[in-house]
Amino acid sequence: MSTDTTDARKIDRGEELGGCPVSRGADGVWLVRGHAAARAALRSTDTVQAGLGVETVEKMPGKIRRPVLYRDGPEHREHRRQTAKYFTPRRVDEAYRGIMERVTDEQLAKLRHQGHAQLSELSFALSIDVACAVIGLTESRPGLAQRLERFFPEEFGEPGFTSINGLYWVWRQARNWSSIFFNDVRPAVRARRAQRRDDLISHLLDEGCSAAEILGECITFAAAGMITTREFINLSAWHLFTDEALRERYQAAEEPERIAILHELLRLEPVVGHLKRRATAPVELPGEDGETVTVPAGEVIDVQVSATNTDQRAVGEQPLAVCPARPLTDATAPGMSFGDGAHKCPGSNVAILETDVFLSRLFALPGVGMRTPPRVSMNEAIGGYELRGMVVELQ
Repeated sequence: MSTDTTDARKIDRGEELGGCPVSRGADGVWLVRGHAAARAALRSTDTVQAGLGVETVEKMPGKIRRPVLYRDGPEHREHRRQTAKYFTPRRVDEAYRGIMERVTDEQLAKLRHQGHAQLSELSFALSIDVACAVIGLTESRPGLAQRLERFFPEEFGEPGFTSINGLYWVWRQARNWSSIFFNDVRPAVRARRAQRRDDLISHLLDEGCSAAEILGECITFAAAGMITTREFINLSAWHLFTDEALRERYQAAEEPERIAILHELLRLEPVVGHLKRRATAPVELPGEDGETVTVPAGEVIDVQVSATNTDQRAVGEQPLAVCPARPLTDATAPGMSFGDGAHKCPGSNVAILETDVFLSRLFALPGVGMRTPPRVSMNEAIGGYELRGMVVELQ
């Protein structure tokens, strides 16, 4: 392991990384920075989802089934059990690797033809096609990328009914929901009502979901499977373009070692920086020096992923350095970047393989380089980064 202790991260979230593993903020939210405490909070059966708009979803009529992201308890666990088959390493390799390779080659052909390209556009096209294959959105009309960009803009704004800006937000998002429903979801649902296929939409139809409920699931998976993967591809490319030794190691490595490098970059730079839960009963979390901290029922827990992933007690020495295949003492390779417990990201295998397929082929291009570094902005709701404007070129 390198003796360099320099912070290798590209993203500065302005968070305190060290200090107390569990503390209560002035706003009453419990901040979790320790890895063991984060794992206990996320695995507890006495916590439920908080944040991510769950408060709005809870106001929906009871007869409308909530997307799986917003469900907890036995119903959620059973859904995850039944859909796990779509995300196993074997399924990802056999069903989706070919799509990843084909779309990557199509996007890199654009780079070769033009001599330069926006990396976020190339990676977004890949993320969309792969996620659509998993979900079953394969009958979409042209323009899905643009519809998703409008639905997940760089500046979200705030909804409301007491200001022009708030009303505009409500109108715009209602229009975006409608556009995705009629152009993407409804054609897919109609095709699968006629003939089921081996994808998520077919499974949801078998469960009796309405088209509107399927729309909610599709939007949830779009955010998880398209938006976040694009950001990680861009972030990893940025690291590799600016670290010659790491890039040479990545280019020379076989797939398992390349995956280890990507896991380490994800540990250091989690796409989602905050995972929030609400305690439904007193929840005990490990604090400092063997003490236990009790979070009362009804209070919110904010797992600060960028801090838990650099907890030296779990990830070993030099937690801020890029050390692929580091000897971990009490953590998995990407830390808490895919979450943990009942809501752990089911598409982790998809995201990592997709990133590796794209980057291994990108960096195999002779003379590939970064002309313009990305512009960094933050999505404060999830503590996530958004990278735009990175131009890659063939020299």
